[in-house]
Amino acid sequence: MKQKELIDKAKNGDKSALAKLVKEHEKTVYNFAFKICRNPEQAENIMQETFFSMVKSLHQFDGNSKLTTWLYRIVSNHCLMAYRKKKNEFLSFDDEEVNAEHKISKDWSAIPSNAIENNELKNILDKAISKLSPDYRIVFILRDVNGYSTEETGKIANLSVPAVKSRLHRARAFLRDEINEAFEK
Repeated sequence: MKQKELIDKAKNGDKSALAKLVKEHEKTVYNFAFKICRNPEQAENIMQETFFSMVKSLHQFDGNSKLTTWLYRIVSNHCLMAYRKKKNEFLSFDDEEVNAEHKISKDWSAIPSNAIENNELKNILDKAISKLSPDYRIVFILRDVNGYSTEETGKIANLSVPAVKSRLHRARAFLRDEINEAFEK
């Protein structure tokens, strides 16, 4: 069954279609929430809130964008709301075991002789990304990690293209400074 048909059925109250939509998108929603909030429990909560919002508001989804784009916007909004409520806890990055399981970078070990350097760079980058404010982190992850265009990122984050470019520029500059500082030590 095509995505549009599934969405239409879910809009008309078909619970199995709704369950299938949730199942199809749960991993994507969780991974995106984790990349922003950097906490597995918080990501799980945001995933649940996102799907609750989806169920409540699916009738408003107009189909002019992909469902994932719409869901990313919902996740972004929930992450920002959670951040504003719990600024200090939201950016916790102390649990090494959690960090080992949930790295942003996928394959840093393509060159075996550079494995140690790649691991060090990966850790530095992960720590630097964790220091970004959620507003910048969302744009950076959507654009540079997930590969969305500037326009798509703007739609998801509900920002103008110039705002996306500005936040992305600031995020990249901050990350560059953090990485440079780490290597100067």
